Amino acid sequence: MRVVSLVPSVTETLLAWQITPIAVTRFCEQPNLPHVGGTKNPDVEAIAALRPDLVVLCDEENRREDADALRTARVPIHVMTVESVDDVVPELRRLADALGIDEDVEDPPAPPARPQRTSAFIPIWRRPWMSMNTATYGSSLLASIGVRNVFADAPDRYPTVTLEEARAREPDLVLAPTEPYPFTERHRTELESVAPVELVDGQDLFWWGVRTASARERLSRRLERSSR
Repeated sequence: MRVVSLVPSVTETLLAWQITPIAVTRFCEQPNLPHVGGTKNPDVEAIAALRPDLVVLCDEENRREDADALRTARVPIHVMTVESVDDVVPELRRLADALGIDEDVEDPPAPPARPQRTSAFIPIWRRPWMSMNTATYGSSLLASIGVRNVFADAPDRYPTVTLEEARAREPDLVLAPTEPYPFTERHRTELESVAPVELVDGQDLFWWGVRTASARERLSRRLERSSR
């Protein structure tokens, strides 16, 4: 099938399934594949001109208006919804069905049992500071390896917060991911006003799909080392 992927996680999964998309977004980190804009501003006209058999979107990363525009252009689309680790396997199976492939999608092995003895503040943006609540894949992934998100109870999925509010929730750690905001060592001093800082791979934290099982293992090992 001629597939366009507008979701970085999906692009990674398709390539692992030996399916090379005919176009992807510039955030998919595939410089050798044609790009059709970003996740929030895809070039609908260019996509339609490619005459794809299927365009894969995610309701978390892509806009409804772009999905509607593709439907209006009579481009077949497949929309995925992943809000937790438990959603990954069913959604991958739906994707395989939509692609007409016989991909054996198995439940990933659970990481070693670990009590939720670690709490963390997870900043996902700066200026303004933002975090995430429990209804997100990233928070679910961390919960599965024993990390309690201190803003899990926030009413908004991606609440705007302050470092003072984060510090008041007394997290054991700050887990600063490399995306969507590119946190690096230069942000360490600022974030250490809240708690000790661990820089983590944002793709492992937020990209779901074939990466999920290995990402859980890597993050779990990283946190085990930091607790020693």
